[in-house]
Amino acid sequence: MLDRYWFGDVNRISPEAPVPVVLVQRTEDRLGAAANVARNAAALGARAGLLCVIGDDEAAERIIELLEQSAVESHIERDADLPTTIKLRVLSRQQQLLRVDFEKWPTHEALLAGLTKFEALLPGHNVVLLSDYAKGGLTHVTKMIESARAAKKPVLIDPKGDDWERYRGASLITPNRAELMQVVGRWSSEDDLRDRVERLRAALDLEALLLTRSEEGMTLYTDAGAVHEPAVAREVYDVSGAGDTVIATLAAMIGAGVSLASAVRHANRAAGIVVGKIGTATVEYSELFPDTPLRA
Repeated sequence: MLDRYWFGDVNRISPEAPVPVVLVQRTEDRLGAAANVARNAAALGARAGLLCVIGDDEAAERIIELLEQSAVESHIERDADLPTTIKLRVLSRQQQLLRVDFEKWPTHEALLAGLTKFEALLPGHNVVLLSDYAKGGLTHVTKMIESARAAKKPVLIDPKGDDWERYRGASLITPNRAELMQVVGRWSSEDDLRDRVERLRAALDLEALLLTRSEEGMTLYTDAGAVHEPAVAREVYDVSGAGDTVIATLAAMIGAGVSLASAVRHANRAAGIVVGKIGTATVEYSELFPDTPLRA
């Protein structure tokens, strides 16, 4: 996905309709969705590769260019009939005025080709991160999880929708409050929440679940119990992409051999940093570990 931003000034209301007129002063393109996740992992020093389906258009070429600039290895499947997904945001004075989406699901043939490429790439990676944006790219997610677990690779899932049966067997799933509520229903207390999460983990054979809770921080649920990390106090400018930063940080840390509990602490700190930035942004290694140089 390509996140496209138009920045401008608003000085008048349109005579055609009661809407602001934006005089665009600057444009910017950023990697979005799973591409933003890969970009976040690479910013932390991980060797990240992105497997995705894109079209054969200007937006696709821009994504490839941005992946190269971000040091992300691109493993691309092309679908000539697919317009590459774009989210166009119009902003004025750091306020989003409008978002326009251009999207369409990829073809069955392109998705099967992607699954074949996934199987070939699997041995060369330590961690599998499946970022679901409900755009069709993870149609074969169940088979991907099965293959990865058979290869003894940890599988991290950023979920979407209320059908989590397809994520069965994942190592870690990272819903936010709204996403979890879609699946387990509304909880009345922390004890009730813990019981619902444990039933869900048992039903889907999930090793762990990390609930991201915005201003309340995040809670990790494993067989050892629940561990809560309070939010890092920061001025919040933009929460878009914060979930991408969290799961990318987790993947980078786990790939480096860090324990899950420590990885969650680092991810919580990274989330506190990234919400202080505008738009889909990254956290650099030097921001997360200012006193520890990155070793090649």
